[in-house]
Amino acid sequence: MSLTILGIGTAVPEQRISQTDAVALAVGFANAEPGRERTLAAIYRQTRIRTRGSVLLDPPDDAGVSLDFYKPATRIDDSGPATSVRMARYAAEAGGLAAAAAVLALGRAGIAAAEVTHLVTCSCTGFANPGVDLELVEALGMPPTVSRTHVGFMGCHGAFNALRVADAFAGADPDAVVLVVCVELCSLHFQYGSRSDSVVANSIFADGAGAIVGVGSGHPAADPAAWHVAGQASRVLPNSADQMGWIIGDHGFEMSLSAQVPGTISGEIGLLVDDLLSRQGRTRDQVRSWAVHPGGPRVLACVAESLSLEPAALEVSHAVLAEHGNMSSATILFILERLLEHHPSATPCVAMAFGPGLTAELAVFAAGAGRRTPR
Repeated sequence: MSLTILGIGTAVPEQRISQTDAVALAVGFANAEPGRERTLAAIYRQTRIRTRGSVLLDPPDDAGVSLDFYKPATRIDDSGPATSVRMARYAAEAGGLAAAAAVLALGRAGIAAAEVTHLVTCSCTGFANPGVDLELVEALGMPPTVSRTHVGFMGCHGAFNALRVADAFAGADPDAVVLVVCVELCSLHFQYGSRSDSVVANSIFADGAGAIVGVGSGHPAADPAAWHVAGQASRVLPNSADQMGWIIGDHGFEMSLSAQVPGTISGEIGLLVDDLLSRQGRTRDQVRSWAVHPGGPRVLACVAESLSLEPAALEVSHAVLAEHGNMSSATILFILERLLEHHPSATPCVAMAFGPGLTAELAVFAAGAGRRTPR
């Protein structure tokens, strides 16, 4: 048995910024030495992102978009706001964005918050306790008996870990109603200075939230024709521990990112996909849609090349990246939302994301009478 998906909802901050304006703000973070503004602008253009949302953006005025949370660097060792300040803002902002996505998902699923039996939250960009999970319980009116689980600090693939937990709940309790909510405020961790991986991270990441409502096979709403989790796989890629990191520093969470990441993914992803599909009696040519987390354009390019995909196969991933940037764990839910809305019959769907480890997380979504096959 597996988790049947009834509804997906997403939410982004009210204020957005174009990538062109983001470059101008980044200069104030000392992300470009004098005379190197053109190089910084080129890095931002290469992301192929048009706009991004941030809870830190102030409403535009005559002077344009502003981000007063980050003051212009005044000295070479200026590192911006302390982590405690950033976490205070996380506590103030994350709950509202998470609730907006959850309300939309519940509405699309036709499920009342009072019916939710299990709540799984996911975030790698902030910590607070009482936290987002308890805010959701109160704001949405979930019962005080709801079972709460938090998946924290796992990175861009965190939604897959949260779905694995949700799927386990649905398998253990056929009557389960599970709400999964991913919320990420990546803009809280923009870094000052000209270190290359910090500059790249600043150019890509953004804020957003996504939610999924799913039920166990015994629930009256468990339509056999709906999308369900048909299988998942996790793999730590060999000799890659130093290629991506996410650590808590004194001035936000700091990302380390190696240029080797796309190459490492290219060398492994084909075998991982084929192994996951084969365990379900499927082959790659039977896959009808792909949901690839857009860690950046190079990641999408390497996945497409490694799997011999046509350009249209990753059109939704490219579109979400262009419109919203990389919202860490929440991003894959934006992609799945669009696939469900515009291509509901395009199953099986293979989804994937990558994070520190390097770790690859994959899932297969299917629809129809056939259910998950034993491993």
